[in-house]
Amino acid sequence: MAFVNDLVAEVEGIFRGSWNSRAGQVVPDVNAVGLGKSAATIDASVLYADLADSTALVDNHYAAFAAEIYKVYLVCAARIIKINAGVITAYDGDRIMAVFVGAGKEEKAVVCGMKINWAIANIVNPSIQRSYSTSIYRVAHHVGVDTGALFVARVGVRNDNDLVWVGPAANYAAKMSGIAEDNTIFISGNTYDALPLRARVGASPQMPMWKSRTWTLYPNRRLFSSNWVWNPDQ
Repeated sequence: MAFVNDLVAEVEGIFRGSWNSRAGQVVPDVNAVGLGKSAATIDASVLYADLADSTALVDNHYAAFAAEIYKVYLVCAARIIKINAGVITAYDGDRIMAVFVGAGKEEKAVVCGMKINWAIANIVNPSIQRSYSTSIYRVAHHVGVDTGALFVARVGVRNDNDLVWVGPAANYAAKMSGIAEDNTIFISGNTYDALPLRARVGASPQMPMWKSRTWTLYPNRRLFSSNWVWNPDQ
């Protein structure tokens, strides 16, 4: 019973102890947060980019082909996140999470989603067509962006731990990236409100980039969607 007793003591210690939380201005890494009840709080825009229908991909294609799709999607998303001042916080199978902080964080995250859209349409899918001319498979994906306070804690055990990002923005961004509409970016109302004009309207003559939506699962939350793309070199 020694192991069980130790585990009970550790669990009860977590519930009874006090949090030591500090405000942060940068995205913390795992070594910046203690493994005990230490945490950092940051105000951030959270982006989730998710490869659509990966279950069908692995069910209907060779594993090597599916792995190539995972790799090209995630490498494009990761590189675009990094050139737009985002910090990658997690890879989760076929999706990626990133956090943006500081002035203009909402615009950086939203434009990042549009640039990933561009890469899918202009790099990834044309390359699939050239490399596998008989395949009809084309990558589709979803992006979700929400903004708000995050409570960042370190979870796990010594030598095997990571950060957990607690707050509505992280959860809702993940939920938005699961809305099943191909190549659509979904953003929260507070993210939309913080966007400058250049990230709200485009083209010539100008037209809105975003449509106000009703979110069936969460009808009280404002939601906007877009299929626009943005060249990563711009």
